[in-house]
Amino acid sequence: MTPPEPSTQQPASRRIAEELRRQIQAGEIPVGDKLPSERVLAERYGAARNTAREAVRLLAEQGLVTAKHGRGVFVREPKRLFRFGSDRYSIKNRETGLTPFRLEAQRQGKTPRIEVPSIERETPPLDVAERLGVPADEQSVVHRENHYFADDEPVQIVSTYLRWDEAKDTLLMQPKTGKDGIYGRLEELGHVMTRVRDEISARMPSPEEAAILHLLPGVPILEVLHTSLDQNLQPFEVSRYVHRADQTGLLYELPVE
Repeated sequence: MTPPEPSTQQPASRRIAEELRRQIQAGEIPVGDKLPSERVLAERYGAARNTAREAVRLLAEQGLVTAKHGRGVFVREPKRLFRFGSDRYSIKNRETGLTPFRLEAQRQGKTPRIEVPSIERETPPLDVAERLGVPADEQSVVHRENHYFADDEPVQIVSTYLRWDEAKDTLLMQPKTGKDGIYGRLEELGHVMTRVRDEISARMPSPEEAAILHLLPGVPILEVLHTSLDQNLQPFEVSRYVHRADQTGLLYELPVE
């Protein structure tokens, strides 16, 4: 194999990684196959072993390969994306009795699991206070944090904020909120969701988020700051969704007004 032409535009390790990525995506190195050793890669591309090692590290960061202790580095099977979007809150989906996450996991033949590590009365972050219309300098919200897993692999973190004066002394303070989940309980409080506002951004994870989601170095997250509006177009719930960007896609189909 002829080594890629030298380029002054990028480091040798990145050029080698790009060539290996092309081979993996073209099926020239099939899923499950072992990559050549660092020594072989170094000889093939006329580079130092440290350069070859860095190229393999870059592939691992992209989720294309995984190291197996004592055995080598192998091409990973591509993972199907979890797709969330405009039907996340649809009444039609709620009528199935399954949450959007459970529905998507079911479509993919995966076993969903949801953990609720904390339900606390808190002082809200400023962006949440502004969107929910509550004081930012007092404990004005209930913060519910959920961690979502598919086949025991972490997929997303959801932090939901509700007004304390509405949520206290209700099932919204419990891990299991009953039929139709938190939106069913909020409807009982007089809030029927009629519109949503999703603000989407990409960023690198905090150390805590990276640990919870088991992220490889260099993998970003997608953040969706969601606000629910009721029949009076008043905000009644704000949730921050933190998705693994390597496993999540967002799909929106919206009417043009």
